Amino acid sequence: MTELSPALKQATPVIVDHGAGCYLYGTDDRRYLDFTAGIGVTSTGHCHPHVVEAAQAQVASLIHGQYTTVMHRPMQQLIERLGTVLPEGLDSLFFANSGSEAIEAALRLARQATGRPNVVVFHGGFHGRTVATATMTTSGTRFSAGFSPLMGGVHVAPFPTAYRYGWSEEEATAFALRELDYLFATVTSPAETAAFVVEPMLGEGGYIPGNTAFFHGLRERADRHGILLVIDEIQTGFGRTGKFFGHQHFDVRPDIITIAKGLASGFPISGIAASQELMSKAWPGSQGGTYGGNAVSCAAAVATLEVIQSEGLVENAAVRGAQLLAGAKAAATKAIGDVRGLGLLVGSEFTTATGEPDSATAAAAQKLAAEKGLLLLTCGAYMNVVRMIPPLIVTEAQINDALAIWSEVLAEV
Repeated sequence: MTELSPALKQATPVIVDHGAGCYLYGTDDRRYLDFTAGIGVTSTGHCHPHVVEAAQAQVASLIHGQYTTVMHRPMQQLIERLGTVLPEGLDSLFFANSGSEAIEAALRLARQATGRPNVVVFHGGFHGRTVATATMTTSGTRFSAGFSPLMGGVHVAPFPTAYRYGWSEEEATAFALRELDYLFATVTSPAETAAFVVEPMLGEGGYIPGNTAFFHGLRERADRHGILLVIDEIQTGFGRTGKFFGHQHFDVRPDIITIAKGLASGFPISGIAASQELMSKAWPGSQGGTYGGNAVSCAAAVATLEVIQSEGLVENAAVRGAQLLAGAKAAATKAIGDVRGLGLLVGSEFTTATGEPDSATAAAAQKLAAEKGLLLLTCGAYMNVVRMIPPLIVTEAQINDALAIWSEVLAEV
């Protein structure tokens, strides 16, 4: 019998029949409160009527118009719509399909534009599973083990993970920037460094937010040395953090941003945004792809952006995110060492009595939550962080329901 690869592990036992809003409905006729959102993808919830209508209409008109062969109106509309929300100066776009492709496109552009070979990534970051992006990923060896040699030219600097170091945020930030300067002195010369590639908040690395001093430090060093600042907004973009883009919490100017996940409410589309001046430095023929900027995905993305604006979902993410974070902190027991987040990205880190990562209890909590009707995921290097990622449409009552289940789980594990 033909089956899926055994390397694919399903996080929950749910077999889905259909989804609506914040809920998934299993073939067992149970309703599940979905606080995974397809790993932050279904930003407007499952099957939002406006997104469904736009996608259905587009399927009946044009499914695929390869965008280096012909241009189609949904892409033109998406470019126009993104122009109203992208950071100032990022007025040129390239579209692909996945987050990994977007990161590789940003890497290629940075190297071609600067003529420099090296990039600096930050410890705990996740950027993808291709050879290049797995090399750039340090959130766990499971993403890069077993298919060496990996790509050259990637160097790793600390991220200000204050809880792991046992320091204040200020101490962790000063250490991270000091070690970045030491990396320049010992490993990669600034003159050979094309870019910093960094998430506003570590995703797979444990839901750890950055901070303003850290990002200002990166921007200052980038400007001083002619290095490009690439901010990976794949998980943190499109309202997820309570601002339209995660880096906006830290008042920092990126040279390139990568986008994907929540852009099209579940349809595959990704991309990079940069200035026209920078994008023009890409070498001829270096950008393209068969499915990038698919017409149906573009139509769904336009509809998603319309819903985010018309329903005030960025503001909702900020308010409901504050509710979720406060509730998760209030529910925390001695099994949880830290609770942190930005907007509707909240993580609870499980630790032992001696402060060691407690992966077993995190896994048990995630499993028990699913049994009780709340779908969650784990993350972190030790998979000891349980993360909550509800759709941006989540209501006060739904967050209260989720927190009630979470409190029951914590009382039992």
